[in-house]
Amino acid sequence: MGFRFSRRAVLLASLSTTMLSPGAAMAQGASDAGADDEIIVTAQKREENLQNVPISIQALGTRKLDQLNVANFQDFSKLLPSVSFQSSQPGVTTVYMRGVASGGDGNHSGSLPSVGVYLDEQPVTTIGGTLDVHIYDIARIESLAGPQGTLYGASSQAGTIRIITNKPSTAGFEGRVDGELNTIKHGGTGGRLEGMINAPLSEMAAVRLVGWYQKDAGYIDNVPGTRSFLPTPGGITVDNDAFVEKDFNDAEIYGGRAALKVDLDDNWTITPTVLYQKQKSHGTFAQDPLVGDLQVQRFYPDSRSDKFIQAALTIEGKLGNFDVTYAGAYLDRKTYQINDYTDYAEAYDALYASYGGLAGYFYFQDNAGDTIDPRQYIIGTDHFRKLSQELRISSPQDSRFRVVAGLFFQRQSNEIHQDYIVPGLADALSVNGRPGTLWLTEQKRVDKDYAAFGEASFDITPTVTLTGGGRYYKYDNSLIGFFGFGRNPNGPPFNGAGSSRTGVAGCYTTTGAILRDNPGGTLLPAEVEGGPCTNLADYVNGKLVPKRTKDTGFTHRLNLTWKPSEDVLTYATWSRGFRPGGINRRATIAPYDADFLTNYELGIKTTLADGMVRLNAAVYLQNWKRFQFSFLGLNSFTEIHNGPNARIKGIEADINIRPTDGLTISAAASYTDAKTRNNLCAIDDPTYQCTADPDNSIAAPKGTRLPVTPKFNGNATVRYAFPVGPGELHLQSVIAHRGSASSDIRVDVANELGRIRGSTTVDFAIGFDWSRYSFELFLQNAFDERAELSRFSNCGQCNGRVQILVNQPQTLGARLGAKF
Repeated sequence: MGFRFSRRAVLLASLSTTMLSPGAAMAQGASDAGADDEIIVTAQKREENLQNVPISIQALGTRKLDQLNVANFQDFSKLLPSVSFQSSQPGVTTVYMRGVASGGDGNHSGSLPSVGVYLDEQPVTTIGGTLDVHIYDIARIESLAGPQGTLYGASSQAGTIRIITNKPSTAGFEGRVDGELNTIKHGGTGGRLEGMINAPLSEMAAVRLVGWYQKDAGYIDNVPGTRSFLPTPGGITVDNDAFVEKDFNDAEIYGGRAALKVDLDDNWTITPTVLYQKQKSHGTFAQDPLVGDLQVQRFYPDSRSDKFIQAALTIEGKLGNFDVTYAGAYLDRKTYQINDYTDYAEAYDALYASYGGLAGYFYFQDNAGDTIDPRQYIIGTDHFRKLSQELRISSPQDSRFRVVAGLFFQRQSNEIHQDYIVPGLADALSVNGRPGTLWLTEQKRVDKDYAAFGEASFDITPTVTLTGGGRYYKYDNSLIGFFGFGRNPNGPPFNGAGSSRTGVAGCYTTTGAILRDNPGGTLLPAEVEGGPCTNLADYVNGKLVPKRTKDTGFTHRLNLTWKPSEDVLTYATWSRGFRPGGINRRATIAPYDADFLTNYELGIKTTLADGMVRLNAAVYLQNWKRFQFSFLGLNSFTEIHNGPNARIKGIEADINIRPTDGLTISAAASYTDAKTRNNLCAIDDPTYQCTADPDNSIAAPKGTRLPVTPKFNGNATVRYAFPVGPGELHLQSVIAHRGSASSDIRVDVANELGRIRGSTTVDFAIGFDWSRYSFELFLQNAFDERAELSRFSNCGQCNGRVQILVNQPQTLGARLGAKF
């Protein structure tokens, strides 16, 4: 199903409505309705009017989220110009802000995120993919750009995204239910059903229940294809006939949220909450340009299950005239994923052509000694747990001198399982005790954070305020387990591959020596269940202990605010954020250190024309010191190093206008200039001259633009509502533009992958609201733009077969809602 419009005419009309904004300067505050409405945020751990908060913030409230049909991270991120991301499929997304991106992050054994994500008061920042919480009955989403290292700490290096839920209310019973049906051009039919009930239990207690079910139709086709492998003649040719399927990338999301609010007395309130969500998806969400538009060729099944539950408790009260808040949570997330790895087999078959291909180099034979099909598939699971606790105290907000201070603790762990399977592989060539497993990862990662923080503000004059804050932190991160090939104890091939630098050959024996150096030694038992032994650990006093890296430090924030009138606020900020260091899972590679981001920012927030216009803007300069750089190294093995320094300059702003009753125009944009300040070397070189090793080379010369983030991002929304008969009719259009960006910081790899193309998408909606009911017809991605969200390859040598994650094609749908 498709529709034809004059794209140029619509784009010109949409852009002409935003000409009231100053060029590219548009991105901090957002309004639910008119520009004169007050938006309350809690970005500084206090309730404050958005226009009085000296931070670059964009806030999307309940009505805005409903109006724009926001259901997940991808929906709201396109409305936040300072946000960019890398993704391969739903639930596997790494978020960046203000261009603080080196690319390649998101591996479960890789760097911690540089952008923090919070659900209410509790952090839900996770390794290996942002938690994609379903957006329904949400009070607002706050996007805090720039380092938030004082109040939010580790992993809020570049910014913080906060999802604030609607809380139970004793004011009265209310509920709503919303349904949607949609059909995708080139794809299938989907929809969703959502509902909410708020029920007072007494004058002092209320409960709020939220539930959702969503079915996303597929639009990527797995088409017929063949692959051939060496040696030739007599090689192996395979087809994917058993897996051919149209629209095979469907997804199903369901879950619920329950919150109880109890007022113990006039001063103390407790709010326990539980969130559960499960997402199941099939197929792949990227297209292969060598195959065709919205097409791929996959030779084994692809699917993913992502299930998480969070139990949280917030206690709020008063000690004297001080506000006290305790926020604690426990998050348990389990993922299961199976992926075709034929691209890897094809690439390495060509790489090892002189050895007779992949089968010749890795001795791919069955127990009878016959050469077998070298294709692989991966079964991967992650079990992520996070315990977080924060206790803070705040002095009265109306005092001339006011303070927020607190203590924070967080422990997050991940049990990592990656099983690379070659069906029929001989037992002696497999990982010991696991027939058919060519490569295995069984590891446990633990990241712990401790912090004491505080911010103090003093009104020097009624219009000038000085704020200073700091955070003392300590991190303690560890990794232990097994990774690599097996080892045949009876002789060659020792580990089923051409290398003996990983796997069982590197496991510790009872003497403390590794098996490669002590061939007759007795292996120590596996420290992580499921592994044959342990090769990633330290041998201490006859025992194996996790490899650890830890450090302490201090981050700061200094802010000067001047409010010359009730409608104007200006500020200057000097702030710092950090990301903890960690352990490389290849034992021979040294741990990587923390990296730091220092931010210098000037901003202004204005409310003009008697509240009919709201214009906010910020300009900033950021220095990123020895940034963590993650990439697929030798044999597609993830490595993390500290790279050179980078400098990021940018402008972001927004404008919100209500020229007449019923007409609202909002626009937001950002300009980001992010470049390296030193050479990025192929091999670590603290001098950045790339001459420390004969094999060293310049992977990215000084001045290379950082990847993923475009120079320019922008969006605009026009909504007009007017009375018709018994209700109100509304017309709405949203235009979102993202510029092009490099896909990798390394120049050669970026050239092979190609640039992430710039794109512009346009959405339309027309709806009618009457009494307690609403109905809307919508057309998303009206011109069927194939917007590229990221480009990647499945292995370090697979750049010749690029995968391009694209947005959902043109989608036509209808929504019906009722409140009671």
